[in-house]
Amino acid sequence: LNAAVKEKFRHLRGRIQELEQMAKEQDKESEKQALLREVENHKKQMLSNQAAWRKANLACKIAIDNSEKDQLLQGRDILRQRKTTKESLAESASNITESLMGISRMMSQQVQQSEETVQTLANSSRTILEANEEFKSMSGTIQLGRKLITKYNRRELTDKLLIFLALALFLATVLYILKKRLFPFL
Repeated sequence: LNAAVKEKFRHLRGRIQELEQMAKEQDKESEKQALLREVENHKKQMLSNQAAWRKANLACKIAIDNSEKDQLLQGRDILRQRKTTKESLAESASNITESLMGISRMMSQQVQQSEETVQTLANSSRTILEANEEFKSMSGTIQLGRKLITKYNRRELTDKLLIFLALALFLATVLYILKKRLFPFL
């Protein structure tokens, strides 16, 4: 039972290290810091669980030793009492181990949720970068359109000026012809 709990803690430590590595690989500093804080919380929680597990094991061993001493001193039905005491202590140790394993599973789920959060953040960062690239290309297209519109406005102004000058020349020519025909003496 102790070996299984130790293996769970070893597995959990590995998962926390993976999460820490993923946090260090983040591009955004805010995401990186948030994930590193999450890793620290998991580490502290794991250390406190290990300490609680060790204390529980130690308390069980002390209780078993004290119980055996009391039984030796009492000298009554030692085998039967020792068996019952060991069974009850083993049962309580088993219950404690099960609760610690439950805590370990909970921590594992937290690490998994953190990994999913990192994946979601990475995906949203990628989407934001793609949107930014698209925005840059669209802004280039908009600037080109603005230049074309400005050019067409200038050309329209030039065309109006040329039409006005051509109309003025036409009217001047018509007036000149009329003057020569109607008033040849002037």
